[in-house]
Amino acid sequence: MSLIKPVSALQRSLLSCCVTAALTLGLATASAENFELPELGSASSVVMTPAQEKRLGQAFMRNIKASEKIIEEPFARDYIERLGKKLAQSSGEQGTNDFHFFIVDNPRINAFAGPGGHIGIFSGLMLTTQSESELAAVLAHEIAHVTQRHLMRAFHQASQLSVPSAAVLLAAVILGAAVGGDAAIATAATGQALLIQKQINFTRSNEKEADRVGINILAESNFDTRAMPVFFERMGRATRTYATELPEFLRTHPVTTNRIADSLSRAEQHPYRQHRDNLHYHLVKNLIRQKTFPNAKEAEKYFSTNLLEGRYSNKLSEHFGLALSLIEQRRYTDARTQVDILLREKPEEVVFIILDARLLSLINKTPKAISSLEDSQTLFPDNYILNMELADLYIKNSQYEDAVSLLKLITLIRPLDDLIYKQLAIAAGKQKDLVAAHAYQSEYLYLNGQVEPAIQQLEIALRQENIDFYLSSKLEARLQALKYEFKLLKDEKNKK
Repeated sequence: MSLIKPVSALQRSLLSCCVTAALTLGLATASAENFELPELGSASSVVMTPAQEKRLGQAFMRNIKASEKIIEEPFARDYIERLGKKLAQSSGEQGTNDFHFFIVDNPRINAFAGPGGHIGIFSGLMLTTQSESELAAVLAHEIAHVTQRHLMRAFHQASQLSVPSAAVLLAAVILGAAVGGDAAIATAATGQALLIQKQINFTRSNEKEADRVGINILAESNFDTRAMPVFFERMGRATRTYATELPEFLRTHPVTTNRIADSLSRAEQHPYRQHRDNLHYHLVKNLIRQKTFPNAKEAEKYFSTNLLEGRYSNKLSEHFGLALSLIEQRRYTDARTQVDILLREKPEEVVFIILDARLLSLINKTPKAISSLEDSQTLFPDNYILNMELADLYIKNSQYEDAVSLLKLITLIRPLDDLIYKQLAIAAGKQKDLVAAHAYQSEYLYLNGQVEPAIQQLEIALRQENIDFYLSSKLEARLQALKYEFKLLKDEKNKK
């Protein structure tokens, strides 16, 4: 995954992109804008302040989003955040709200921990897991990399190097060091092969510690601790299957017999727990899987065959995947059959209620869909995905005031959710409230790490006519805060 946005970002291997981008950054002029490193001084000053790490995390996510697609479906997003934060709360780390979890819409099999507690999992890896405990094991391992400050240790080593070399090291640590392949060729071409090899060894030495801490996190979260060695063993078997082209997970998280044995030994020190998969784990997997087929007809065939032959881990999730593929083909009558099956089995499952509402909206029964969601809202008033769906239908039904009111309430619970501000900007724009529309768009851009465009949106908002004094003062204060942060970013870049 590239730390800048090369043209071939989606065609090249993850680490090839990562290392090549870092090298490009290190050798570029001061005009490069996509990634900023804090100044690296003596070993005593290498520890980053929270503000520096936050800005580094924003820069990291800006570049992730520039080169890869992040899954924004509220249901999938909510699931991975809930699972991740449940694990983070069991890590013993203070400030678990500073962790951010997301799914990268990419078939590669990998996961990574970046600065600022940003932890990403590739959709390909999620589909590879065979239980929720296995998915939790991967997330727990990445959480451990954060809590054990492995990235900061890399900064300590990097403090003795020039900024270009430090940029290479940072890239290698953020997404994990790869072995061989195009990445090694790109590195050798710049005379940095030895440097990268040392960092590969360094990150490998962290894997054992991340396994140990990750297993403890699994135990504290009541997941099956044996899921970690089981997943590692399955990945290890893949080493023999993939001759020269290993899955990225094996490149960035090398699996050895000793490592599997060690993790199994540690896992068996905890009482065995048979963890029952959350239904949402299977639903999110099939939400993702449905999009991997070349067309909806192929997806329909896959889910129909599984149901016919009884080849599934969770029957309802197969009906869910089938319903999604039928809706995509606009076969709404057939989709209705599948949705009715889901609601009959679990009438209070919010995901199924939402799917029913979407189907009603697609057949021009949006008012009925809204009524259904409003009824469910009385039972689940704080449910994020239900409220987001209802706000979306309000916008589609031209109920912009209702949408804005509801979305504002959601921000009280999730003040850092960029999708809420994106929807608020749309609803305010439809109301012709240009001040609010640009202000909300500013927050959406800021939360995606785009500080300068966020500033520009606030400046446009302040140029609108008839702004009352209180709102103008509030926006001006926000503008000055963003300008100060942007100045810090520029100052850090100019010090390099």
